[in-house]
Amino acid sequence: MQLGMEGQCINAARYCSTLDRLKEANRRKKPGLLRRGVVLQHDNATPHSANLTQQWLQRYGWEILPHPAHSPDLAPSDFHLFGPLKRHLGGMAFETEDDLISELRNWFDNLDVDFFRVGINSLLSRWQKCIDLHGDYVEK
Repeated sequence: MQLGMEGQCINAARYCSTLDRLKEANRRKKPGLLRRGVVLQHDNATPHSANLTQQWLQRYGWEILPHPAHSPDLAPSDFHLFGPLKRHLGGMAFETEDDLISELRNWFDNLDVDFFRVGINSLLSRWQKCIDLHGDYVEK
């Protein structure tokens, strides 16, 4: 079972609701983006592979970048985000969960857009390495 930030179970219906919000945010912030097509990367977790989710993706024509099972090497959050985040939070202590959330929001708000661009762009080379290694781990 996966829990979201609000402590609620992440199931296919909740995931589709998240995709609805993402679609709407993209429509508002980047009007032409959805017409050019969306390629989404997610793993093979049950909420992502469920029939309801697959129907949602088909309805809106969103393409899914295939993701080999058990391959954290292809998740930008694993190979690009969590290291810098751990270094930033290292040594900090928080009195409350709200203090932690505030610090996380502040950190994300102050990241340069290039931070995310580099992470996504490096996915291409990591993907090729994964293919070359026949799905084995990229970093050994």
